[in-house]
Amino acid sequence: MKNFIFKLIDNIESYLCQFLLVVFVILLFLQIMLRNIFSYSIPWGDELATYAFVWFAYLGAAYATKMSAHNRVTFQFKFFPRWVETFCAVLTDVIWIGFNAFFVYLSYDFVFNKMNLFWKSQTMGIPMKYFYLILPIAFTVMSLRIIQNNYLRFVKKVELIDPEAKALKEIIKGEETGANNQAIGEK
Repeated sequence: MKNFIFKLIDNIESYLCQFLLVVFVILLFLQIMLRNIFSYSIPWGDELATYAFVWFAYLGAAYATKMSAHNRVTFQFKFFPRWVETFCAVLTDVIWIGFNAFFVYLSYDFVFNKMNLFWKSQTMGIPMKYFYLILPIAFTVMSLRIIQNNYLRFVKKVELIDPEAKALKEIIKGEETGANNQAIGEK
């Protein structure tokens, strides 16, 4: 049970993104089918799909942070000692956390202090603060994931490889294996 809970917490962004993706794709598909076949549409369908997509995008950014998949320019570090790359990575992460903290402050202030309680979504009638709540949530989660990644990298000495670099290594390894098998077959 304990492992299940840790796995759920560690992959919460992934599960929520998958759910939101399914929700907005199904809603948009239904809207298209209903409009074309029955000349009818679900009044709240487009609005809910839009908000599901917005939440999907912000949670996807948090998930990309967890996976170390945000773009970073690192080519120049090949010309410097290893400590320069480490220092710059930590510095940029500290700046990123600072930006996130500032944005959490601004978005929290907007959602809970400045947003009018009577602002409601047009077709669903749900208070808009529930839709805007993704802003402080996502930037807080991103900050926590940055801290988690730095803990894994510098304390636990785990090498974090973004999914694209990992896939590229597997492709190269597969091509080398295929070339070796072909060379063996030719002999």
